[in-house]
Amino acid sequence: MNEYDIPFNKPSLTGDELNYLTQAIERYHISGDGIFTSKCHQWLEKHFNIPKALLTTSCTHALEMTAFLLNVKPGDEVIIPSFTFVSTVNAYVNRGATPVFIDIRPDTLNLDEELLDRLISPRTKAILPVHYAGVGCEMDAILEIAEEHHIPVVEDNAHGLFGKYKGKYLGTFGCLATQSFHETKNITCGEGGALLINDPHFIERAEILREKGTNRSRFFRGQVDKYTWVDIGSSYLPSDMLAAFLYAQLESYETIQLKRQKIWEYYHANLKDWAEGNGVRLPYVPNYCQQPYHMYYILLPSLEIRQGLIEHLKAARILSVFHYLPLHLSDMGRKFGGKIGDCPVTENLSDRLLRLPFYNTLTIDEQERVINAILEYNF
Repeated sequence: MNEYDIPFNKPSLTGDELNYLTQAIERYHISGDGIFTSKCHQWLEKHFNIPKALLTTSCTHALEMTAFLLNVKPGDEVIIPSFTFVSTVNAYVNRGATPVFIDIRPDTLNLDEELLDRLISPRTKAILPVHYAGVGCEMDAILEIAEEHHIPVVEDNAHGLFGKYKGKYLGTFGCLATQSFHETKNITCGEGGALLINDPHFIERAEILREKGTNRSRFFRGQVDKYTWVDIGSSYLPSDMLAAFLYAQLESYETIQLKRQKIWEYYHANLKDWAEGNGVRLPYVPNYCQQPYHMYYILLPSLEIRQGLIEHLKAARILSVFHYLPLHLSDMGRKFGGKIGDCPVTENLSDRLLRLPFYNTLTIDEQERVINAILEYNF
C-alpha cells in the first residue's frame, strides 16, 4: 500500500502507449533504432526545426555524448551551475575535466550570467546553462559572452522541453542540448533522453559515439559496404519499446501541456495570498520566457520551516520534496575546491525550496488537499 494518498509524481498513459508497445513487439524489433525510434527522431527534428535528434537511454548519457563530442580532456574546465543534478557535472568530470561552479540568479534560479566573465579562463572548454524548472536562462547574454571567448554552449534542457526564451525553443540555442524523458518529466518513457544537435558538423560523430564507436549508421544508409570500429563510444541506444511509449506521449504533447498548465496555474492562484502574507516566494517567470510547466516549487523563509512543512504534509499523506543540494559543497565538489560561500545564492535557496506534487493526472480535489494542508501549517 502506498504510504501517500498524494505522491510527488505519478506516471500516466495518454492513449496509444500500449498499442505502440504491442506494435513494436509484433515487428520483432525491440532493440535500439527501430521504427519508433525513427519516428521520435523525426518528430523532434520537425517540431524544434533542428538538424538532428538522437534518442539516448537517459539525459545523463546525452550529456556524456556532449563531452565526447567536444573532446573534453583532463585539464579542461567547464562552467556549470552548482544548483543542478549531478549528471550535468559527472558527464564532464568522467572525461577528466574540472568543474567551475557558478552561482544562480535569485529570481529564476538559473545560472547568473553576470558572473560568467570572471570565471572564464584559457582552459574553459564549455559553458552549461541549465534551464531550471523549464524557465529559460538569459541566453542572449550567455551566447554573447561565449562567442566573444569562442566557447561552446551546451544546454541542459532536462526540465525545459517546449519551453521558450524570447520566442525560441529552449534546446535550440547551444551547439548541443540534452533532454530528459525520465518518469518525472512532462513527456516520459520511464528512463530516456535525447541529444539535440544544432551544429550539423557534430552529427556524423554523434551517430558513431552512440553506436559503440562504429560507423553502423552509415552502413545501414548504404554509405559504406561494411561497418567497423572507428572511434570511442558506448551503447546509448534505448530499446524501441521505450521509443514506442515515448512516441505516444509526444503525439499527445498538447493535451499533456494543457493539463500541466492548469495544475501550475491553480497552485499559483490559490497560494498567492498565503505566500505574500507569510514571506514565502512563488516561482518567477520573466514575461519573455514561456515555461513548459514542469514543476511547482515554493521558497520558504528558512530550512527549519521548509522541513517542518515537509513533515506536516507527510502527516496528511502528501509527499513533497526538496531539490538539488549545492554541488560545490558535496563530497566530490569539495575535492574540486568547493567551500561554503562560493555560491551564496545557491546555498541559501537550496535550503528553502520545496517542490509540490505535480503530475499529469493530479486532480483539482487532490490539489485542494495539498493547498489546504499548506494553509493549515503555522509557522
